[in-house]
Amino acid sequence: MQRRGVFHTRRTDAVLLLVAIVWGSSYLAAKTATHALPVLVVLFARYAISAIACLALVAARRRKERCTRDEVRVGTVLGVTQAAVLVLETYGVAHTSAANAGLIISLTIVLTPLLDRTTDNGRLPPRFFAATGVCLVAVALLMSGSGFHTPGIGDLLMLAAAVVRAAHVALVGRLTKGRVVRPLQLTAVQTGVGSALFLVPAASALPTLTRVDAAVWGQLVYLALFCSVFAFLAQTWAVQKSSASRASLLLGTEPVWAVVVGVCLGGEGFTVLAALGAALMVTGTYWGQHIERTHRATHIEESPCRATAPTSV
Repeated sequence: MQRRGVFHTRRTDAVLLLVAIVWGSSYLAAKTATHALPVLVVLFARYAISAIACLALVAARRRKERCTRDEVRVGTVLGVTQAAVLVLETYGVAHTSAANAGLIISLTIVLTPLLDRTTDNGRLPPRFFAATGVCLVAVALLMSGSGFHTPGIGDLLMLAAAVVRAAHVALVGRLTKGRVVRPLQLTAVQTGVGSALFLVPAASALPTLTRVDAAVWGQLVYLALFCSVFAFLAQTWAVQKSSASRASLLLGTEPVWAVVVGVCLGGEGFTVLAALGAALMVTGTYWGQHIERTHRATHIEESPCRATAPTSV
């Protein structure tokens, strides 16, 4: 039983890490797409493609079950908060570097535990915050290694995105806790809400989609299928299996991948300070992960009668 628990924990961690890699690569893709298309058109196309993919997945399942009331209610709320995150992120990355955007958004790892109330009433051990402090030092080194500058409008928008994303991750844990919420149906509702929110604002500029080349469409499809559908599904599933605080730590490796993609594909510089920052980010992430796992296991042992509703994937 213990080995099975370790296996499931590692599988959950691997999924969250893959989400971090995908999201780390999303900034360069979004920045490139916004060079060719208006931001609102990029957001609508991303959501519309995601919604179509989710509906196709739901239709392909043998058991064609309708969304429950909980899934509609929770999905609507999370759809609004996720849309707010993407608005801020996409406008932000359009006005700053892809690497800098990924670095600033990583402040979510510090903000999420302050908002998360699904783990022991939100009271995590002080060592957990020491681990997030290591991650903060890593962010500072990464930013200085990539050419730190006075925050501009893009940086401020990314900072706002970090705050809203922290609230969103905490809400995923809070709203799905104790409910039978299927990630696919929940994601379908989220993407449907996002498509509806961006349809009217982007309507006048939608004809620009017919004038872009296959490379831009490839970026839109990547943002939709991998950075949205896969990431939303994986994040919801993983938070249900773990906790919002634990998820935020693993997703906190996102800036490392943003720098890697920026250096390898975007031609951005990489220094010794950036390398040290990346190493500290990984160290802080896994240290905090170990602290959170130990704390959660101890809390479960002390409260053996605590009931949790089963989840269905």
